[in-house]
Amino acid sequence: MSKHVRLAMLGCGGIAKAHLNAYKAIWERGGRNWNIVATCDTKIERAEDFAKQIEAFSGKKPRTYSDMNQMIKDGDMDGVDICAPHGYHHILAVPCLEAKLDVMVEKPLGITCKASQIIIDAAERNGRLLAVAENLRRYLGQRATYWMINEAKMLGNMRMFFAQKAFFWNLPMQAEAMQWRAERLVGGGGLIFDSGAHYMDTIRYLFGDAQTVFAQMRTYERRTFQHPTRGDVVADVEDSWTATIVFKSGVVGVWSFFPAARGKSFCNVVYYGDKASFEDLSGDVFHGLRTEGELTFEDGKKRNYKDIEIEFLVSLSPEQKAKLFPLGLTDGFHLECYDFIDAIANRRRPDVDGWDAFKAKAIAEAIYESAWTGKSVTIEDCINGKVQEYQKAINEKWGIK
Repeated sequence: MSKHVRLAMLGCGGIAKAHLNAYKAIWERGGRNWNIVATCDTKIERAEDFAKQIEAFSGKKPRTYSDMNQMIKDGDMDGVDICAPHGYHHILAVPCLEAKLDVMVEKPLGITCKASQIIIDAAERNGRLLAVAENLRRYLGQRATYWMINEAKMLGNMRMFFAQKAFFWNLPMQAEAMQWRAERLVGGGGLIFDSGAHYMDTIRYLFGDAQTVFAQMRTYERRTFQHPTRGDVVADVEDSWTATIVFKSGVVGVWSFFPAARGKSFCNVVYYGDKASFEDLSGDVFHGLRTEGELTFEDGKKRNYKDIEIEFLVSLSPEQKAKLFPLGLTDGFHLECYDFIDAIANRRRPDVDGWDAFKAKAIAEAIYESAWTGKSVTIEDCINGKVQEYQKAINEKWGIK
């Protein structure tokens, strides 16, 4: 890192704790050409708590705020790490970008495609860096899988993949941190949009840009949560879907999630090429390719996923390894925060920038739009705003024009 970087943390709730732990890990590994100068949260006690934790590992206590505008006005910072619910991303990011600050925003980039475009436009208009906190592609498992598929070509030419799960999940909605995820207009959608942001980034990372989507979705189970002012509220987001995604490369993927399956459950996550298949044995259709897996060749021979990881690491030069895993960091949260600091320090493109996140997010929005209209939808039409039937009411809710 060349330049000393001054950061602010905007939002000190749930996911921000993972970011705080990341900054602590970076500091303890010797990456110290930066410091956090401010913490801000609508609940000042949370900002104060974060400031005390930062002081404990860095020796310097940040200023604390409950008002973002005052924090920006006081200045003395280079970048802002924004950890807030989806609907607030554009509301918080744009003023920071307009104040000539670099920004990292949690995934997904914006609550709709229009909101995402607004953030990108502000970054480009002001010549600022826009990073998106996508942690999964940075883990060893996804790096090794990318190498296995796209560089070592162990599966041959890629053809198709299936990521399917059916089980019964009595998802609790009582926790305050989960409630905004239960209402379409507040959170932008359900798991397709929220945890699905991870898998959309994963498949775009592995297979390139998507082209078209055809999908169906349902809400089978009646789930309620206790709202602080409105009493019992029924969740209105999807709980089940099946989407067929076609990529520009010709790869076809089927992504299906059905947590309303009483009786027999199953999980099937397999990637197929013309020479071999790779099965992800994590049991996760959102955050996979990080634990167990098996490669099966056409002659029946098999290879364990851990062997692939080792072979990938051996293939890296010291410079490549240092770039992917600086300071020996291997946790995705640690790496995304390090990348943000280093991008600011060296004025370089972040590993996952606004357009990367927008193109991945648009796959999720295309699933919603296709299921809403009953038609096949192109990713390009979602990005350019030609298709927004599902998103229209959400944009209206948040005053997005």
